[in-house]
Amino acid sequence: MGRGKVVLERIENKINRQVTFSKRRNGLLKKAYELSVLCDAEVALIIFSSRGKLSEFASNIVPTTLEKYWQHRYSSPVDIPVDETQTLYQEVLRLKAKYESLQHSQRHLLGEELESLTVKELYKIEKQLDRALSQARQKKTQLLLERMEELSKKVKAAPLAQHVETYSSWV
Repeated sequence: MGRGKVVLERIENKINRQVTFSKRRNGLLKKAYELSVLCDAEVALIIFSSRGKLSEFASNIVPTTLEKYWQHRYSSPVDIPVDETQTLYQEVLRLKAKYESLQHSQRHLLGEELESLTVKELYKIEKQLDRALSQARQKKTQLLLERMEELSKKVKAAPLAQHVETYSSWV
């Protein structure tokens, strides 16, 4: 008997999510190793967990594999200078931190992981949600008013069309 189809969406339970990540990461690392051995392929796999922990596999030295990747990607030999590599690495770290911060903020706005927040932080989130709710209500009201206006124009135009129809049938 086979397994059922797995729905691809974020696992809400933190423990289940971590267990799934660990198992799938290990499976991915094993497949990368098997691919490199069986097919004599140069493989580099880099994984960052949601907490920022690095997992990697390389059949060769990672920077060498990355350099080959960039050369093939841009169809011309590219020597990435060490200082540029450091700059790119720092940019990746900065973007990763920004991404994690945004994910953290999103979870807070969804009402998750609020236990560690101070009263001041909770108040700030409450104000953000109040502003968002107010803007959503304003937009909804605007759309409803526009729709009512359209319908009232149709109602006013309908009797006129009926009168024109009646008049043309007499003529």
